[in-house]
Amino acid sequence: MSLVQPKINQGTSFRMQQGTMNALWGNFLGSAPDWYKKTIIVFLVANPIALLLVGPYVTGWMLVLEFIFTLAMALRCYPLQPGGLLAIEAILIGMTTPETVRTEVFSAFPVILLLVFMVAGIYFMKDLLLFTFTKILLGVRSKALLAFMFSIVAAFLSAFLDALTVTAVIISVAVGFYSVYHKVASGKQFKDDHEHGTDDELHEHHREDLEQFRAFLRSLLMHGAVGTALGGVCTTVGEPQNLLIAAKVEWDFVQFFLRMAPITMPVLVVGLITCVLLEKTKTFGYGTLLPERVREILAAYDDEQTAQRSTRDVARLIVQGIAAVCLVLALAFHVAEVGLIGLMVIVIQTAFNGVVDEHQIGHAFEEALPFTALLVVFFGIVGVIHDQHLFAPVITWVLSLELSMQPGMFYIANGVLSAISDNVFVATVYINEVVAAFNAGTIDREHMNLLAVAINTGTNIPSVATPNGQAAFLFLLTSSIAPLIRLSYVRMVVMALPYTVVMGITGWVCVHYFL
Repeated sequence: MSLVQPKINQGTSFRMQQGTMNALWGNFLGSAPDWYKKTIIVFLVANPIALLLVGPYVTGWMLVLEFIFTLAMALRCYPLQPGGLLAIEAILIGMTTPETVRTEVFSAFPVILLLVFMVAGIYFMKDLLLFTFTKILLGVRSKALLAFMFSIVAAFLSAFLDALTVTAVIISVAVGFYSVYHKVASGKQFKDDHEHGTDDELHEHHREDLEQFRAFLRSLLMHGAVGTALGGVCTTVGEPQNLLIAAKVEWDFVQFFLRMAPITMPVLVVGLITCVLLEKTKTFGYGTLLPERVREILAAYDDEQTAQRSTRDVARLIVQGIAAVCLVLALAFHVAEVGLIGLMVIVIQTAFNGVVDEHQIGHAFEEALPFTALLVVFFGIVGVIHDQHLFAPVITWVLSLELSMQPGMFYIANGVLSAISDNVFVATVYINEVVAAFNAGTIDREHMNLLAVAINTGTNIPSVATPNGQAAFLFLLTSSIAPLIRLSYVRMVVMALPYTVVMGITGWVCVHYFL
């Protein structure tokens, strides 16, 4: 008996250990596929080995590509966790330092404030936005005209606001449309609670319409996102790096616009033409019409909302409209940091619309904070790029070319690097090098101005190629609407491709021949 007991205990202990290991493996990255979990582990094991065998420069590029992989697989697993593990490892093995990451985060603190407060401020405008855009969607039957309106309005707003703010507006509208239809398609009333993240309750005869509706929303969101790039490149406030470049070369708002206009205006025109042609030709995932049954449901919702709208509801819409006007004026005249203006909008709307419970207010931050955390993780990877000088060879080569070739090559180099990295970081590196060359007497003032235009347009226009290049695109990819409408990384790249080619080539021609 004494011989059997140890064997039983050993067997029980082995099963317990195996069960614990299975539980740990199941908890690691949650419901992500096993192949994805194994890939991340391979990355984490390979990086220290690569650092010893091939050095920090190659390992640095490995880390960048691995992080891009986590972004590409955003629908399999939110990039914060696997990307965060890569960033932590980068610091532990000495590829960057906490001080560098801190510097990168602090330099982008206005963007973080923007995400934390402005996106939450937009949340409290959702009734007004849904009301306004529902009228537009139901009133405009032509899909090409509707796409054109989404794109040009996004471009106009992004020229005076920030692309992230405009993207947040578009996302809020899309979520509103989707949730209303999904609720009805699941057999519920407009006033019922509903979880629109799962199709379990969806009635079978609505599934085909839902897929078509998803394609419809995908196309509108992509047109709107590209629109933010078309407008964001034009002014100092459109993108964070624009303000940085303007400060370095001492341009005010009007000077910046006029300097960029020979490139940005032609690109705006061809971008809008591309928008219409994509809808007319129904290529690259565009051209899907709004299903008639979905239109009827949205129309019925609008009618019910109108019939049930009380005087207090009307008062809320008025307050939201006043807050929107305050937002536009405050941003246009730059009375404060964008994020602080967002906080002002939150205070105004909650104070005058009776939202005084902290839990009600907390819901407004649910959309933005995961992305804010992801952005900080991203700066850890940017720290690797900075400390390992991953872009230095490209910069040195471009500055060694003939002066007449430099603007066009700066545009290309900035575009390629921005598509795989962060356009704010790329612009920062390049403009600092150009200003240093001017201070050293290598180039004159006018040539510095030309290179500044090339840097700004290069980091803003070709970077629409991937979600990596622009924060607004990355925000869209990682937002709550992306999995609902099946907007993956690869699908975004495919849908952005015609815009990338047409706008990118137009921008280069203008930089090379018209500057």
